[in-house]
Amino acid sequence: MTTPLCTSEALTGAEISWFAPICDGDDDFLGTRNPNYKSNWDNTSALVKEVDSYGFRNILCPSSYQVGQDTLSFAAGLAPLTEQINLLTAIRCGEVHPPMLARALATLDHMLKGRLTINIISSNLPGTELDSAARYARSREVIQILKQCWTQDFLDFKGEFYTLQLPTAPVKPYQQNGGPLLYFGGYSPAGLELCAEHCDVYLMWPETEDRLTALMENMRSKAAAYKRTVDFGLRVHVVVRETEEEAREYAAGLISKLDLDLGTDIRNRAQDAKSLGVSRQSEMRKSADADFYVEPHLWTGIGLARSGCGAALVGNPEQIIAKIRKYQEMGIRSFIFSGYPHRQEAEYFARLVLPHLETVSLPQVYGRQPQNPPQTPLAAGPRY
Repeated sequence: MTTPLCTSEALTGAEISWFAPICDGDDDFLGTRNPNYKSNWDNTSALVKEVDSYGFRNILCPSSYQVGQDTLSFAAGLAPLTEQINLLTAIRCGEVHPPMLARALATLDHMLKGRLTINIISSNLPGTELDSAARYARSREVIQILKQCWTQDFLDFKGEFYTLQLPTAPVKPYQQNGGPLLYFGGYSPAGLELCAEHCDVYLMWPETEDRLTALMENMRSKAAAYKRTVDFGLRVHVVVRETEEEAREYAAGLISKLDLDLGTDIRNRAQDAKSLGVSRQSEMRKSADADFYVEPHLWTGIGLARSGCGAALVGNPEQIIAKIRKYQEMGIRSFIFSGYPHRQEAEYFARLVLPHLETVSLPQVYGRQPQNPPQTPLAAGPRY
């Protein structure tokens, strides 16, 4: 057995999460447009409520300017409609003025009674163009401001992008011991340093097991330089059926109507199309066999029609469970699954796989979710 590389080494369970397709792109055949799966409030809120009832512990609510519903508004709307699931809410650093973002996230955390987790994104904002180093420098300042707002009585910050001096009484979150957990995904040197210094969970896209191990060892080393530890997560698609033959047949069917030129266009128009992470997904797909399998049960064909996460676990329940447990043995403690169409595949996974996994809520593991809400009086101030 390999030595776990995560901060929660004694943890036997894992955070099993699903994905909310609020950025459109949900379909029964990749590269087609079925209006039944259009991203809208009715479709996606119904999916999240079902996923909550199945027992998933978290759900990623992504962010995309061009084709997406607004992430913070979507998460706020779900607060009274969900009971136990955490919401992994994506924020694009720099999109909202940091003190206002701190207030919005604290408000959302109270609405969710501590069920908020945050996915840090550092991509360019619509209509802007910053190089990688500048984007991650801005994200670092945003995170530092959020943490000051959540843990200190006064915000006193001076950086390259922001200079702020403000009281923080109105922006204390529901969660204690540091506020909501920060999840981060990125591959550039500046991004890895940011995660090692400030974030709690390093999210990886699917790759071969040896390459995932190398990524984890590198992050562990970088975090140790800051006297920190970081947990690890995997964002991956899944196709599970009663038999392996059925699963492989369904996976192949997903791309059976795909025009490869259209698939290339879909990948290239994404905001992260030129990122190092996307290039690693492309490299992996090029090394796969004729059926797009790069290692047993890891299928890269799904990446022909989408940017970002470009591979799926494919197999029968025993094979999928074995693969997940292997990842856990490697030290991965958080999984964000998805499938096409998402609502249908969530039901398959919940019925065939989820009952056989021990699941946890990472905010509870970290001691962030209090039993009783903190009492934070509002500071007196002018009214406008």
